[in-house]
Amino acid sequence: MSILLAVLAILLGGVMKGAIGAGVPVIAAPALTMLFNVQTAVVILVVPNLLSNIWQAWQFRAQAMPRRFLVLFAGGGMLGVAVGTWVLAVLPQESLSLLVALAVIAYIGLRLAKPGWTLARDTANRLCGPAGVVGGFLQGATGISAPASITFLNAMKLPREAFIGTISIFFVAMTAMQIPALWSVGLLSMEKLALGFGALGLVFLSMPLGNWLGKRASPKVFDIIMLGTLGAIAIKIVIETVF
Repeated sequence: MSILLAVLAILLGGVMKGAIGAGVPVIAAPALTMLFNVQTAVVILVVPNLLSNIWQAWQFRAQAMPRRFLVLFAGGGMLGVAVGTWVLAVLPQESLSLLVALAVIAYIGLRLAKPGWTLARDTANRLCGPAGVVGGFLQGATGISAPASITFLNAMKLPREAFIGTISIFFVAMTAMQIPALWSVGLLSMEKLALGFGALGLVFLSMPLGNWLGKRASPKVFDIIMLGTLGAIAIKIVIETVF
């Protein structure tokens, strides 16, 4: 049953990834945390995170943010993920699970609190480095950078193509640093890498459907599905960890 739920979570993450440019770690990481543990979730998802984002980064490279923004944002992510991976290796599983749940709740709260808030471009240019560092730290420690990275880019109200190109480049840079960091702390094994390639197959299988839907359906539909799924997962993680 756990394997079936894991497969469904990864497929749904792939649909979201194809539709809005993000979704594999946002959906699959907390789901895999709920089914297994945080370290397993993070390690399994590094392969699909890296390779699926290389594809979208290349596909939407012309629409991504300017080079200076990308260097600061992605460079901050690389720095943050190195520190976050060390936290992943040393914290007990109960603490990591609660950290995942809190990251998910923070993401939901930020998305619901000010849905119409717009971040001015000049301000975003000044904050892109720190936002990248925070997003990278969350990605390394919990597998979910969304409370910082996706919320930050969403607040800029970027067009779909610019958002996908920018977040994909961020994930490529961050995951390229995350893989050797996980290896250095002894969390990356050949068995989990093999599982990661299996997850990649599921992501690539479902991304075209998401891309097709993303061009036709309102982004609000995907928001409702994502936030509802994440809310249920976060509540379950908290209940199982605390009680």
